Amino acid sequence: MGTDIHAPLGQDRKARPGPAGPYRFSAGNVVFVIALAGLLGFSGWTALAPSGLRTAPLTIPADDTAAATPETKLDQEVAEAKDGVRRANGLSGARVEETVTDNGNVVRKYSPGTRDGTGPLLIEANRIGQDARTAAFPNDDLLEDTSDGKIPVIGLDGTRPMDQYARPWSGARGTRIAIVVGGLGLSQTGTQRAIRELPGEVTLAFAASGNSLPRWMQEARRNGHEILLQMPLEPFDYPQNDPGPFTLRTDAKEVQNLAELHRAMAKITNYTGIVNFMGGRFLSDADALEPVMRDVASRGLLFLDDGSTAQSLSGTLAGAIEAPHAFADLQLDADLSQASVLKKLDELERIARRNGTAIGIASAFDESVDAISKWCEEAQTRGIEIVGVAALAAVPAKK
Repeated sequence: MGTDIHAPLGQDRKARPGPAGPYRFSAGNVVFVIALAGLLGFSGWTALAPSGLRTAPLTIPADDTAAATPETKLDQEVAEAKDGVRRANGLSGARVEETVTDNGNVVRKYSPGTRDGTGPLLIEANRIGQDARTAAFPNDDLLEDTSDGKIPVIGLDGTRPMDQYARPWSGARGTRIAIVVGGLGLSQTGTQRAIRELPGEVTLAFAASGNSLPRWMQEARRNGHEILLQMPLEPFDYPQNDPGPFTLRTDAKEVQNLAELHRAMAKITNYTGIVNFMGGRFLSDADALEPVMRDVASRGLLFLDDGSTAQSLSGTLAGAIEAPHAFADLQLDADLSQASVLKKLDELERIARRNGTAIGIASAFDESVDAISKWCEEAQTRGIEIVGVAALAAVPAKK
């Protein structure tokens, strides 16, 4: 530095020797130029090559734990099959299969993968069966505003309520049984017990005259149940035996019965169809029954006949007017004891094994709920699939 403290700092420093002559490349510059030239050459080759890039097998570094977390390891896992087909699980959840043909082309096959319910929620208005996470919410496109409230209607895209709100099932053609438990909404404790203790595969029928139906509907749908609206129809001994409010009668005009039907329909949403409560006389009167079944079918709903009367014309009319229809094979709790209900369920299983399918119907009594819960758990171990009633309805094709 020197000893003159008055001299400006830095002015006595010696200048660094600069390059003598032309500009010289450093080692870093040389590497950069080589890398750039290689990148340009590779890009040109991929653009001009007739088959483009060739797919190389995916690999995961064995020791790279930071790059492959537990969540991504499964998505990135690749297995080499003996048949020469490479299979991988994509990040989207899809399964990807790649096959190299004889001429070197790669054929990719994509199929849905399994999900654990924690991924993104996809809401599709026209899917068959509703996602459990949205099952408690009605699809506004399938509702019609009336003076009585919102009632079901087929969507502009052709989606029917019986499709939207059906409980999804496996699609396998094994032995299938639907069990319908009715009378929900009439007793708060009985309704709550049935919703919480019956398996989600059991279909629940809510009485049109029940209380707090929207609340119970939401809880039932969140628990996985398909639901029906239980409609009171005139029995042979009416009015001595009165099914209650909203009863459809043979001596009423068509417009009156449809008005009662629509008032009952507006009490609840998210149901796939109508099931009768009593109704021996009404179901055997074609003039009274046909307009009601036509209206139910025109709204994209199924009609379930509980099988309580042999004179019922519902099946004949359903075939004539092409209405979605199902018929119960057995009343499960005519004799109200758990042992008796279990015997009826075993009989229902024999019918299903003989015919492929069967439908049983019961009421939400404690004995019935206990027996059905126990039997369903055992039946599934015997290869029986419990399905929503919509899966067993005879459904005409959409027009």
